[in-house]
Amino acid sequence: MALKNYQYNKILRDYDNRQLEAKHELDTRMEEAYGKIPALKEIDDEIVTCAISSAKEMLTGNEDALDTLKQVAGSAEKKRAALLKANGYPEDFLKLHYQCPDCRDTGYIGNEKCHCFKQAIVDIVYSQSNMKEAIGRENFNTFSLDYYDETYVEPSLNMTPRENIIRVVKECKSYIDNFDTAKGNLLLYGNTGVGKTFLANCIAKELLDKAFTVIYLTAFQLFDILEKNKFGRGEDNFESQSQFEYILDCNLLIIDDLGTELNNSFVNVQLYLCINERLLRNKSTIISTNLSLDNINSLYSERVFSRIASNFTLLKIIGEDIRLKKLF
Repeated sequence: MALKNYQYNKILRDYDNRQLEAKHELDTRMEEAYGKIPALKEIDDEIVTCAISSAKEMLTGNEDALDTLKQVAGSAEKKRAALLKANGYPEDFLKLHYQCPDCRDTGYIGNEKCHCFKQAIVDIVYSQSNMKEAIGRENFNTFSLDYYDETYVEPSLNMTPRENIIRVVKECKSYIDNFDTAKGNLLLYGNTGVGKTFLANCIAKELLDKAFTVIYLTAFQLFDILEKNKFGRGEDNFESQSQFEYILDCNLLIIDDLGTELNNSFVNVQLYLCINERLLRNKSTIISTNLSLDNINSLYSERVFSRIASNFTLLKIIGEDIRLKKLF
């Protein structure tokens, strides 16, 4: 995806800051550990002395010097781990702790952009700061069954709202657990305020934590990008084309509040193209909507409904408006 120079530089600065922060935190931990366990510094000093000595030996042609250094370092590492454990510290206490252990907070694995770099691009281009804030509040750790009634049975499902949401959450967690091997799609539908967006955010957080790229867009935002991609000119068109390609190719696309957009023939065609192309690319999509299945069938084309009905797991959520419950 194309980035403007200032956007690319911002991502690089963020990685520089990550590395500086990790080094500062390590220095703080080392100061603490050395103060409580003086033998640790003696071990580290021994490694430094051995490294200097080995370097001098290698310069004089001693090929065994490197093996000697490796043996000393290996022995020292075991001593450090044992000392840390004996004093109640984790064995990796004196190692750098990376936000992304795969690229070690460089943004690259070899010459390829790391998954965290790709997600950073997504976050900037799609202005996903709101999603980042939302998943901090709305995740499985904060999800509560208390808002779902268990005193009445919904005839259409023959379940109470509580029984149904337990089933839905189980399906969502299974979706997450199998995401890497069994690509799939979810339609979360039901009345306003029953927790559809909350659950979509729960899934987004878990998959982001597993290093998948996730794009969250409201239906209005999605069709605005699709319209600019189709009819835009100049720089706006170039940017929307870049956005459009990533919409088609990200690991998970979340389309929230389908049905709130202004529906017309353009929306119908573009929604079909978006869903169909992602299916062809074996990419996953989650759609949340207040519309019933009958409403979806009547508002959108038969082709759109057919793709959703035959390729999405349909999860109906029932209950009262949780936002209203929280007010009282």
